[in-house]
Amino acid sequence: MIRRRFSQYSNTPILQSSKGVTLIELLIALVISAIIVAALYRAFVSHQKNYAVQERVADMQQNVRVAISRMMREIRMAGFGNLGDVLSSPGGVNGYTDVITPNLTTVTIVGGLRQISTLKVDAIANQKNITLPNATDASEFDGAIHHFICIEGIESNTVQSRVGAVLTLANPLKANHPAGTAVFKIHAITYGIRDDHGTPVLFRDLYSNTASSKRETVAENIENVQFQYFDANGNLLELPIADSGIIRMIQVSLTARTNMPDPEFKGGDGFRRRTITSNIQIRNMGVNP
Repeated sequence: MIRRRFSQYSNTPILQSSKGVTLIELLIALVISAIIVAALYRAFVSHQKNYAVQERVADMQQNVRVAISRMMREIRMAGFGNLGDVLSSPGGVNGYTDVITPNLTTVTIVGGLRQISTLKVDAIANQKNITLPNATDASEFDGAIHHFICIEGIESNTVQSRVGAVLTLANPLKANHPAGTAVFKIHAITYGIRDDHGTPVLFRDLYSNTASSKRETVAENIENVQFQYFDANGNLLELPIADSGIIRMIQVSLTARTNMPDPEFKGGDGFRRRTITSNIQIRNMGVNP
């Protein structure tokens, strides 16, 4: 309805509208606003879900890379230290008499994998005593599962006893070693998969095959590992391998999964998985005299 009002200065009428917003228009505006808000909320929730999934996938990929990187560093050093003397001794190294004990889902390697100290004074050939800088370093070789030693990476021995920083070896030294020469501890290490309260983990078993076995978790949510073994010509070796001394490369395949399932992922149990395969060249097999 249009009302007419006349100006006090003229007879020209002024048109004035009394029309406002109706209830129907207000309801339509509210419905449109609700649709827009709902669409924005769904987009936000979808974005958050995608972000969470990508974060879990990234964590999984990083997890498996860290796991295989550590395995590569140690497996590559299998046999370091000219281990013939300790592997051929009664009982070998913690029960192992081969540099590599190959299996499909586990592998055990032996080597001088960790430098403990250096020689404090010259070690003379045909003598049995060597001296480290302090008793703390020397105590690393106390006990039956710890007493395998490598000097300079060229000869291995067994520690019979210790007095302070002085170690007495089972066999005379074969060569002269000057002060400052690196001293390594020989380990037997097994890698494999175990269940940790419902979570599959890649384990690293230090001093494996002994009563003092020390299993530590390398990475969680690693549900499968497989090892394949190759000779110097690249030929796949069928298990069981009669002579593990011919192994020159180990192929490791690790399968990791996300730490949580995604209900919307159409893939069986909802876990996303990645498999990484790496070839590890064994540097010290067939090298030591």
